Amino acid sequence: MSEPSASAAPHLRRLLDLLADDAPAEALGAVSSQARADGVPAGDLAEVERATATALRIRGALRQHRRRELQLTALFDTAGDLAASRDLDEVLNAIVRRARMLLGTDTAYLTLPDEEAGDTYMRVTDGSVSVQFQRLRLELGEGLGGLVAQTASPYATPDYRTDDRFHHTRNIDSAVLDDGLVAILGVPLLLGSSRGGTGKVIGVLFAADRAPRVFSPDEVALLCSLAAHAAIAIDTARALDDTRSALDELAGANAELAEANAAVRAHSAAMRRAEESHDRLTDLVLRGRDVKEVAAAVAGLLDSPLTIHDPGGRPLAAVRPDGTDFAVDSMDAGWLAETAEESRTGARAVHRDGRWICAVLAGRELMAGLVLHRRRQLDDSDRRLFERASVVTGLLLLLRRTVAETENRIRGELITDLLTDADRDPAGLAERGRRLGVDLDRPHLLLVAEGGTRERLVPAAMRYLFGGEIHGVSAEHHGNVVLLIGAGDPGPAAGDVARAAAAQLGQLVQAPVTVAATGPARGARELASAYREAARCLRALRVLGRTGEGACVEELGFLGVVLGNAQDVDGFVSATLGPLLDYDARRGTHLIRTLGAYFGSGGSLIRAKDELHVHVNTVVQRLDRVQVLLGRDWNEPGRALELQLALRLHALAGGRER
Repeated sequence: MSEPSASAAPHLRRLLDLLADDAPAEALGAVSSQARADGVPAGDLAEVERATATALRIRGALRQHRRRELQLTALFDTAGDLAASRDLDEVLNAIVRRARMLLGTDTAYLTLPDEEAGDTYMRVTDGSVSVQFQRLRLELGEGLGGLVAQTASPYATPDYRTDDRFHHTRNIDSAVLDDGLVAILGVPLLLGSSRGGTGKVIGVLFAADRAPRVFSPDEVALLCSLAAHAAIAIDTARALDDTRSALDELAGANAELAEANAAVRAHSAAMRRAEESHDRLTDLVLRGRDVKEVAAAVAGLLDSPLTIHDPGGRPLAAVRPDGTDFAVDSMDAGWLAETAEESRTGARAVHRDGRWICAVLAGRELMAGLVLHRRRQLDDSDRRLFERASVVTGLLLLLRRTVAETENRIRGELITDLLTDADRDPAGLAERGRRLGVDLDRPHLLLVAEGGTRERLVPAAMRYLFGGEIHGVSAEHHGNVVLLIGAGDPGPAAGDVARAAAAQLGQLVQAPVTVAATGPARGARELASAYREAARCLRALRVLGRTGEGACVEELGFLGVVLGNAQDVDGFVSATLGPLLDYDARRGTHLIRTLGAYFGSGGSLIRAKDELHVHVNTVVQRLDRVQVLLGRDWNEPGRALELQLALRLHALAGGRER
């Protein structure tokens, strides 16, 4: 960034002061107006306006980050409140009240099944104004709540009255209309599993607005996390109620009183241990600890080695009960996904191949897998502790990802400006990069990816960078995703990185992803030029039909430049080599291979027959057939060049037969 003039400096300092004071956007926007009114020269005025725009973006990102922190802090406070509650009514009211506060909705409510009546009833509401709605009872399977309970999955609707995914009834629609509700989000309260192996829905938690609203994935994940804590708290409260009832029933049974008291004491001790463990794990998250420390705490509590793996099977932590690290290989991603899905469906830990596995979820998204290396069985209290650890780990990973996404979004704006107009202010771009922790003067590999849908590819690129040991930043540009990855010295070749990125992004997106790479490059101008080269390489891969693959500019050579303009490769190859391709296809001959060997050996029949492992007379006979099919001028310089180019294109496209 160029040095500001004396007349612009006070206004730039004013922007920094306003940012430090968290001033409103209007105050930031007024700085450029004041500079214009003070008669700041045009060049300096443009600098002030650009600085104002940057300050507004930074303010927006910081406010969003603070909002996420407040939400997570409120969620942790909720976990503490629920853990301290013993009365069921207290627990239910706290759940609904906090749900409304966390999502900022007009109302929140909770329904529970009535086992005796065989239906569902409104148990607790907060913010409701309709007596009809507060006394609502509905049959199983009706409305949005019925769908949530049947599928054990969250559902959201921006306008319930016009949404035909749910079984509408006059009773429900009338109550919803009477309370004025429009947008509704419902998530299941899951607990344990039934004998059939499926999770048991013990209730449904709702948040609703009286105006149309689209609930974001983060809001759905937040309410799901609250529901997970709520289910545990309800289970705890019910268990304590059961304990009290058991004590009352045993009061008159003197002969069995001692044994019963011992069982109750053991149960209470197990409950206290589980609650204390949950509080300890939650405290680790509140103190900003990392995944390894959570793993160490769980391994110590359960006296067994514990590993945490990302969805791709890569280890995030591996700790023994004494807190020491140990080496562990990546886990088979397919096996982990299958076992984690079983854990998610049953809402509990599962035992497979001498290991206990519990899925770490944010809503329906698999964020990681907790693996306890223990062959012996877990008792109920230890199993619950292990399952609670997965909830806490999910909160920690969600918090880390939220922070990383916010940082990446700010850095992504730098990449967008870099690729849009690198010549405008290369020094300023480099300075912005240094402030954001991106040293543009160091060598980087630049990757351009396309495939699937934007809604899937953009977050997949973020998870690709966040989930592994890759240091980089991603941004969306002209409909594609651009990744800037630090290039070590020595580091992997651009082509290797492109192929690895295509494979991993394809797994995350669940669709073919094509990746083109170039570099290393450094500096604003070199990186902008590298992007243009990578974009041409991506177009060339598309033209060659190599969708879902990764390659670098150097691997395509001059053909990358030729094909980058989307020429009709198949048409050119067919027009040039068509008779030979047809003949080989019909007769099972090898004219194409023979012609390639002949040109590759510089026109030497001897070297060609050695490469083909045939007699020289066979080479002559095949070339005679080539002359019959292509004409006498096939070996003339101009025609030979066309044939060699077509052979090269045919080989790059994978030698596809006609």
